[in-house]
Amino acid sequence: MNKTLEQKKEVTILFAGDSGDGIQLTGNQFSDTTALFGNDVRTFPDFPAEIRAPQGTVAGVSGFQLQFGSSDLYSPGDKADVLVVMNSAALKANLHNLKSSGIVIANSAGFDKKNLKLSGYGDENPLHTISEKEFRIHEIDITKLTRTALVDSGLGTKEVDRSKNMFVLGFLYWMYNRSLATTESFIKSKFKTKKHLIDANIKVLKAGYHFGDTSETFTSRYDVKPADLPKGNYRSIMGNQATALGLVAASQKSGLELLYASYPITPASDILHELAKHKNFGVKTFQAEDEIAAACAAVGASFAGNLAITASSGPGIALKGETIGLSVILELPLVIINVQRGGPSTGLPTKTEQSDLLQALYGRNGEAQTVVIAAKSPSDCFDKAYQACKIAVEHMTPVMLLTDGYMANGSEPWAFPKSADLPEIINHKTDKINSDKGYLPYLRDENLVRSWAVPGTKDLQHRVGGLEKDFLTGNVSYDPDNHEKMVKVRAAKIAKISDFIAEIELEAGTIDADVLVLGWGSTFGAIKTAVKDLSEEGYKVAHAHLTFINPMPRNLGAMLKSFKKVLIPELNDAQMVHVIRSKYLIDAIPFNKIKGLPFSIEEIKAKILETLPS
Repeated sequence: MNKTLEQKKEVTILFAGDSGDGIQLTGNQFSDTTALFGNDVRTFPDFPAEIRAPQGTVAGVSGFQLQFGSSDLYSPGDKADVLVVMNSAALKANLHNLKSSGIVIANSAGFDKKNLKLSGYGDENPLHTISEKEFRIHEIDITKLTRTALVDSGLGTKEVDRSKNMFVLGFLYWMYNRSLATTESFIKSKFKTKKHLIDANIKVLKAGYHFGDTSETFTSRYDVKPADLPKGNYRSIMGNQATALGLVAASQKSGLELLYASYPITPASDILHELAKHKNFGVKTFQAEDEIAAACAAVGASFAGNLAITASSGPGIALKGETIGLSVILELPLVIINVQRGGPSTGLPTKTEQSDLLQALYGRNGEAQTVVIAAKSPSDCFDKAYQACKIAVEHMTPVMLLTDGYMANGSEPWAFPKSADLPEIINHKTDKINSDKGYLPYLRDENLVRSWAVPGTKDLQHRVGGLEKDFLTGNVSYDPDNHEKMVKVRAAKIAKISDFIAEIELEAGTIDADVLVLGWGSTFGAIKTAVKDLSEEGYKVAHAHLTFINPMPRNLGAMLKSFKKVLIPELNDAQMVHVIRSKYLIDAIPFNKIKGLPFSIEEIKAKILETLPS
């Protein structure tokens, strides 16, 4: 049959199946291939919360959504154009995420009586009851076709069935006019000592591609042209990878050895995994026995003159609280990374939220302020990790970097910088006595920053510990006036950092807009797209996005007061709204979602339209 080739500006695909179906690998491979082709790509992996959820159940469904296109993208899309499901549970969990008239590609082997019962459909196969007017259904017995392709491979049935994701991938490559070369190289690298697995996976990949070419069911292919991205060297980057590379870059630029101490926790663990690959840059990674030990090791490393990092998610940050307070009173550089997830307690470990904002600002005993900054996208995690290190070292203070599961596991193209393009990082290490009374560890410069004396430096012995210190000598002091003075000066030092950060600017819109949408963190993509779409429709709406949360940009108050209405979308129960209202006396309007899922563009647009004056 002749196949038509339709042009598309952008496409959203959602892959879904059991955890053992290789859904994440399939999605990542399609994303990498598409990025290398030159499309802009944004991804959203969605993992089941249970480690070993029963096969065939809705609780065990793993998903991977991606949007790719020939124009600038800022999110992984809202509803999908194509839904690929490996069983009935995947369909049940995700059919509501498919656009009207969207395409369903279903592995018919996953809709037998057993799977229908496990997924809660009962005896009726939904593929036969869904209206053809609503969706376009394509049933393919992917399991059978995979087994047929590998009938002479010598592999067992379980090994053969693990390859069925390659059939799906090959078919999608045909459908969207993509090369198999990137995935073939990946397979050869992954199974480099197992030729039989290389041959089997490549054979199934090609079988899926040729099925699309020869099947009379599919009469159309789709072409998405490369995007006109700014010039540069690009790679696909996930948020946790970008965070790790930002830390490595800061270590190299500052001339400080990096010590990363952590305890494994979802969704922060991949930072440890990535940093462990970079021993060639002098990176030291330490997996501690618990969160408290990890934080203490990091503070000890900072005292010894290292660039010290610790990371976790909300529950682990709670355990690190006392030690973060220790770094506050010692005034030592420390970067704490919080990859936020749903809570409270264990909560939703594989789902995203922004619910740790107030914890980051206030979640320690005493007046223990830290700098708090937030990344806004996977690639931005590099910049913000680097900036967190720069501020911590140059201002001798702990800095908390907020990311979340959405951007940590998501990916996008990243035009990576050259080392020469990164700002310098100047540390306050000293080997000199700083007064005629000897070395005074808390003698400050014009920015209220003390010096950094590494243990063992001649004549620079000084006292450390968690008890309050004398304003200059660092000796233990219970004097009430001294305590108040030290609390105030530590806060003033952080407030003064606003002189070293950029003023906030509008991402979109103008200062005379009817509504300002103020965002922070990973809400960036959905807000930016929603505001862009509504502006093109003629609505007067603007967007600003916060990176610095403590201290806030020095012009933020004036900006907020220039708008009639300020709308703040958050993946929490109005935490930033409380901060903005109390600090600037602005009657900000909350828009909150606490479902473990990111905002869709349509949700943001609907709320903006509701907020606009009638």
